[in-house]
Parts: sequence; C-alpha cells; structure tokens
Amino acid sequence: MSTNGKKILVVDDEPDVVKYITSLLEDNGFETVTACNGKEGMETAIKEKPDLISLDVTMPGETGVRMLRNLSEHEATKEIPVILVTGVDFSFKSFIEQRKQVVPPKAYFEKPIDKDKLLAEVKSLLGVG
Repeated sequence: MSTNGKKILVVDDEPDVVKYITSLLEDNGFETVTACNGKEGMETAIKEKPDLISLDVTMPGETGVRMLRNLSEHEATKEIPVILVTGVDFSFKSFIEQRKQVVPPKAYFEKPIDKDKLLAEVKSLLGVG
C-alpha cells in the first residue's frame, strides 16, 4: 500500500481524537503532523505544507472556521484540501457552505468518525490507494 509519502495535518484540541486519527492514517501509510488549535494549525500548515488537512471546528483560541478562512486566503495553503471532522451537528455543513468568506471543505465528517469512510475520502482526495 503506497501513499507516496503524503502528509496530513490533523488539527483538533482533543488528544484522544488526534491519537485516533493519526493512528488510523499512519497505519495506512500516511505521514502525520498535528496542531491543537487554528493558530497553531495555520503555522504548521505553512511550515509543513501538508497534502491534506483534517480540521476540527470547535477549538479554544482560534477556531477551525477561522483557520479554514485563513487557509483559503494564504498563497501557500489555499490549494490544500480540507476535511472538517467535528462534533458539531451536521446542519453546520450547510451553514459553512453558505458563508461567502469561507471556501467550503472538500468533505465533512461528524464525530464519532466512521474510520472506513474517512480513510476512503482521504485516499480519494489524495489520489492514492
């Protein structure tokens, strides 16, 4: 199983969620880097240049929505696909898709995460597997 060295940034303030997602991705051949809020996530995205970002919505400090907007406005990160992984109700998906100042994410997953669907989406977005 080759993932061609694809790197994924996991941004979430819940350590258990970070461990779960990074373990799932690493067990399937992906490299991971992590951040615990939107500010740290943005800095990490610029520095590490990941191939994809898994992003929580509700975090202390800078939220995932703010980071999503910042990603779309920064030259170095605007083309990185983003998957929202959140405990916020699915109705949030339509809210985020209607906001003009935020580029909608490529996919949206509610917690608890369906690991098979998440992995399939990651592979599809990255063109691997």
